[in-house]
Amino acid sequence: MKHKICVSVHFITEERKAKILKAAEAAGFEVEFFDNDDAAVGHVGDAEVLYCETPKVPVGAKELKWCQSSYAGIAPYLAPGVLPEDCMLTNGAGSYGVTISEHIIMVTLMMLKRMPEYQEIVRRREWRHDLSIRSIFQSRVTIAGTGNIGKFTANRMKAMGASTVIGVNHSGKCDEPSFDRIITSGHLDEVLPDTDILVMCVPDTPETQGMLSRERIALLPKHAVIVNVGRGTSIDQDALIEALNSGQIAGAALDVMVPEPLPKEHPLWDAKNVIITPHVSGNMTLEFTCDMSVDLFCANLERYAKGEPLKHLVDRKRGY
Repeated sequence: MKHKICVSVHFITEERKAKILKAAEAAGFEVEFFDNDDAAVGHVGDAEVLYCETPKVPVGAKELKWCQSSYAGIAPYLAPGVLPEDCMLTNGAGSYGVTISEHIIMVTLMMLKRMPEYQEIVRRREWRHDLSIRSIFQSRVTIAGTGNIGKFTANRMKAMGASTVIGVNHSGKCDEPSFDRIITSGHLDEVLPDTDILVMCVPDTPETQGMLSRERIALLPKHAVIVNVGRGTSIDQDALIEALNSGQIAGAALDVMVPEPLPKEHPLWDAKNVIITPHVSGNMTLEFTCDMSVDLFCANLERYAKGEPLKHLVDRKRGY
């Protein structure tokens, strides 16, 4: 009897389905496909392997040995009762580097080139061209989080002429050559006063919650801009709003915030010099991202069948 895989991701095309079936056959598995996670809920109890999008699918799947989420963020999977205790969890972190790094570059340039203000000027049908602009070229960039997204972003920032790109992580080590230096989060205070562009792409863990505190925001120079594509919990949001409205920092581009969706009456909507996007920097609308996600699952399936270590395996105790 073959072992069973359940696949529940909305972006499965016939071509991607064929790729998964081929990998499953080679590994000795049979596959059941669901159109979406809602359709899969309650029907994966006999699955050994699950490839899904949200943590509501694996609840009650007592035979589950490995679950791969197509998402990079896996905090909801760590809640009690979602996964069996001995179930391995992998995420889709390796799929998002291209699309999210492009989003980071886009919103960074929008802030540096004053696009929100020029859009407002044009909306009023005025003709002005006197706003001073800045460039990534010769800027000092600090990137909190040196995983797939951080590496791609460092590469692109460096290619556009950033003078220094400093990475911040837990270990103080990273193999991406685009980083000029890697520091641990404990040394973040030392580089913030010399940071022109601060990019936040850290996961939601106890260590990263409130990482950019009120005190750390105050360390940034007045011309600094912040981009957050990680999790909203990493920034003291009230302090950020105050810093934007008072002109303490030059701007912020937020793809993640607390809460999500952001209530219509929330003061963040009206903060000065803020670009808000509704958690779309990754998303699964870029075909390349979807292909990468499926390729990652198939590669991990081969590893799983051979008893080899899985890529992007989550340490469930550490939360990433």
